[in-house]
Amino acid sequence: MIRLGLALLFASGAVCAAPAWVARSDAYTRPVLQDTGKYQPEESTELGDESFDTQVADFKPHVYERALADTEKRLADLRRERAQEKDVKVRQDLDILIDSREKAIATMKLEHRYLLDYTNVGELVYGGLRALLDPRNKPARQKLALVRLKRYAGREAGYTPIATLVRARGEERLADKSLIGPYVREVEEGLNNNATYMNGIADLFKKAHVTGWESDFAALKAQVKDYDDWVRTRILPRTRKEVRLPEAIYVNRLANVGVDIAPEQMIERAGFDFQEVRDEMQVVANTIAARNHLPSSDYHDVIRELKKTSIAPDQLLPYYRERLKDIEGIIRAHDLVTLPAREANIRTATPAESAQTPAPFMNPPRLIGNTGEYGEFVIPLGNPNAKSKEKMNDFDFAAASWGVTAHEARPGHELQFASMVEQGMSVARARFAFNSTNVEGWGLYSEATILPYMPPEGQLVALQLRLLRMARAMLDPLINLGRMTPEQGKQFLMKEVMLSEPFAQSEVDRYSYRMPGQATAYYYGYVKLRALKTLAEIALGDRFNLKAFNDFIIAQGILPPALMKQAVLEEFIPAQQGKIAAK
Repeated sequence: MIRLGLALLFASGAVCAAPAWVARSDAYTRPVLQDTGKYQPEESTELGDESFDTQVADFKPHVYERALADTEKRLADLRRERAQEKDVKVRQDLDILIDSREKAIATMKLEHRYLLDYTNVGELVYGGLRALLDPRNKPARQKLALVRLKRYAGREAGYTPIATLVRARGEERLADKSLIGPYVREVEEGLNNNATYMNGIADLFKKAHVTGWESDFAALKAQVKDYDDWVRTRILPRTRKEVRLPEAIYVNRLANVGVDIAPEQMIERAGFDFQEVRDEMQVVANTIAARNHLPSSDYHDVIRELKKTSIAPDQLLPYYRERLKDIEGIIRAHDLVTLPAREANIRTATPAESAQTPAPFMNPPRLIGNTGEYGEFVIPLGNPNAKSKEKMNDFDFAAASWGVTAHEARPGHELQFASMVEQGMSVARARFAFNSTNVEGWGLYSEATILPYMPPEGQLVALQLRLLRMARAMLDPLINLGRMTPEQGKQFLMKEVMLSEPFAQSEVDRYSYRMPGQATAYYYGYVKLRALKTLAEIALGDRFNLKAFNDFIIAQGILPPALMKQAVLEEFIPAQQGKIAAK
């Protein structure tokens, strides 16, 4: 999971010199970055664009009309520039930018038409300050959090408290009784988590050794509390009790994460593969049960047995680091992909991070202005949003470490993002091609790449994780089409996929309101990438080289499936055929 160039445009100390076409692409991208940063500077900060580090999200009057007008103007400019551009790679990047603006406009219009605005201010300010106080940032950049904090609190001339502005925009929309309110659990969870987020902000300042934040933070904390009281009074009564949204909204959210098939098609495809993977799991479970003389060979029972070998919290980090060494040895022994010489970063999550993302995730490096910062594989130790006291035991046992490490670290997301940093990548690909299908597809593909070399126990749980991705691709649309309740989805995950209650809860929360549609992208991206590999194997026959293919995929950055297919067919296969002919 990913929680979200100009490295070449804005930072002279970038990791590597950019290819010539990148500079031209980045020149087209710069105005789009300015547009997006003007309204969502916190996101720009997280990406590494320091020009927005002291700015705060725009909730001033008429923000919808202003953002829509800017985006429509930029789209017209990009279309005109695309018609004149000759370079193939730059045209690809312009296609990425155009597609991103078209989707942004469609989303803005749909959500303005149907949805009552709701923003959890506590989570917003936590994210904006965390991006600056990140330990990977230099001290000078961390200190800029003091400016952003003061502006959040409205204690600088010309700034109104952000909580006041968000509340004012909310009141404007509340007057329209036709608008659909947020899902009730989303609002309740936000209210429950905000104390954790406030504590998380204080901890971040202390760990960064930044001083002088206490007074402005006390003011902001009081404002968040008052805002939460307003949410309880004004927003909670307008919440909806049913998850389901208008289908046009859901389809739009699928498109925004890179899924371009209808929900019904997704359910059917994933339903077939769910059965196939479950059968594979049973074959492996039979082997494990026979070898260990277990009383039952049913895969449910075998997984229960494997979960009994839990790793103590203080040993979890060293254990995962050792597992990464095992996987790197496999990669080198079988020539699967090119590895860097440096070690990957792995750590456990803070309480605030666990509240925001209660599953293992990759905290990406800055993709703009990068001077050597790398991503982090982060492991939560629990789910603060769980409805029971049951332990989240899905990632803290030996067999689970294989698939999780392959996905989040190497050859998965850590390698994926490190390659972008080290090779020099256009910002269009790093920022505007970034969606869950092309990012998470590589993560799941990475699990499959390592799976043949795992011990049977690792294979079983890696297949269990793949089964979860198939379940997501079924349950997410079923819940959002109103054909299954979140509770029914949760029970299915606990029974058939063998998830703990806390993890199953985080999954259905994800489908229901955290990121509707996003969870389907793992499966869809995986299908696209594996199918593309098959096309390359057919074209090259016995001379297909897996390492060369994987290195090529990594080198493209985060390309959408259609553009990745084009690159493989028009660049990789002809280049490999040329090498063969030369021999």
